Amino acid sequence: MDRDGVATSMLSCTTPGVWFGDPEETRGLAREMNDFGARTVSDHKNRFGLFAILPLPTIDDSLREIEYAFETLKADGVGILSSYGNHWLGDPIFRPVLDELNRRNAVVYVHPTDAPCCQELMPGVGPGTVEYNTDTARTIFSLLGSNAATRYNNIRFIFSHGGGTMPSLVQRFGIGQPDNINQNLRATPEPNSRLYHLRRFYYDTAQSTNMVQMQGLKTIAGAGQIVYGTDYPFGSLAKHLAGLRECGFSASELNGIHRENALKLFPRLNS
Repeated sequence: MDRDGVATSMLSCTTPGVWFGDPEETRGLAREMNDFGARTVSDHKNRFGLFAILPLPTIDDSLREIEYAFETLKADGVGILSSYGNHWLGDPIFRPVLDELNRRNAVVYVHPTDAPCCQELMPGVGPGTVEYNTDTARTIFSLLGSNAATRYNNIRFIFSHGGGTMPSLVQRFGIGQPDNINQNLRATPEPNSRLYHLRRFYYDTAQSTNMVQMQGLKTIAGAGQIVYGTDYPFGSLAKHLAGLRECGFSASELNGIHRENALKLFPRLNS
């Protein structure tokens, strides 16, 4: 962070998360990691934020961990996966957890995984090549298509990897008919429409700092909804910064992506 000029990093757990089939093990792993993250935040003032991990897919345990994370650890948000089993975030089975997060106006960071439906489809091709970004698009559509995005209007979702394949699927997501999709993208969306929600969601830049992904995302959501992310340690901080400079953003837009957009979500770090 010091080498590459990064002032603050958000701590989160990536794939495969903490669920390996044993609820007791999952509870223990989530609590251990959240306590460790909170100590790191405390030990390094303003250098870190915490996205607490939840012991999903167990609902009651997740509700207890939400209370602990926000009321005891003072977490900045939670970090969850794009799917659990063959269930994406718009599925009603997650409703008690997301209702509680919605009640708390929580920031919910979503990192992709490869759902059981779609593992090892192509021999020798890892899930990061296609499936992670595809699963992000699946979970975004599950929220849009089920009206869950409207139900959870107070949750500030952050989707990793530039929204995955969502920018390429926006027309298929029902934003507009083939003869008026571009007109719709230029217009102000109707409240609680699918485009409205795509434009209130946030998206990070991890492994996505190329002009195709970033300009598509800017067209759909606006540069103000893009926040800096790197996938560190799997992605390089410096390379992401360099890549963003080549994506056609203005100096003001880059300043927002680097820091100012995130401060809207985490004003306590504005120091």
